[in-house]
Amino acid sequence: MTVPIRIAMWSGPRNISTAMMRSFGGRSDCAVSDEPFYGAFLKQTGQRQPMADEVIASMDCDWQSVADKMRGPVPDGKALWYQKHMPHHMVADVSIADFPDHRHAFLIRDPANVVASYTAKRVEVEAEDLGYERQLDYVDQAARMTGKAPIVLDSADILRDPEAHLKALCAALEIPWDAGMLEWEAGPRDSDGIWATHWYGRVIETTGFGGGERAAPQLDSAAQRVADACRPFYEKLSGYKISL
Repeated sequence: MTVPIRIAMWSGPRNISTAMMRSFGGRSDCAVSDEPFYGAFLKQTGQRQPMADEVIASMDCDWQSVADKMRGPVPDGKALWYQKHMPHHMVADVSIADFPDHRHAFLIRDPANVVASYTAKRVEVEAEDLGYERQLDYVDQAARMTGKAPIVLDSADILRDPEAHLKALCAALEIPWDAGMLEWEAGPRDSDGIWATHWYGRVIETTGFGGGERAAPQLDSAAQRVADACRPFYEKLSGYKISL
């Protein structure tokens, strides 16, 4: 019996993480899960994010129960299970260390673009909301767990050349390439979190990866301070990026 492969993709918010979930969902052999720890994060922290009450009501908010599910049977008996995770959600005693058998990968984006996108959806943002520092810590932990170089991709690289970078990602994850990862049908998915109506407006309309990353926007002074606080961690993460 073939052992299923569980992939944990760790990304900050306002990246192309949902497009990546669509990409893996385009494979016939892959189930996907959308930020399974989001409800537990909101319940524990009390953060008043958009739709917080609805998110908590819609999800299992018990940390250990969610972790058990992520390690448990793969939905629909698929060979692969792509799990979209956010490092900044992991505020309890559950962490990347609880998933030693997952294949971990990391998706990064320039902080200026992240902050600009985030503030367009939520009025206030702090560096901690974006998860760069914990993401770097998780990269180090993943390398220690596996004894291999971490798998890090920058969204700007994927948008510039999706096929080349997705093929490189599949090779690093030791899974076969599937051309279905390059395009998908527009519209919502049953696998989307309930928060999709607030956060996923653009990606729901897409059928594939768009063009290259937009130029870094002009930020106000408060937003620039957040981006500047995140940049040292982003630069360190960039040093691990997959080379083609």
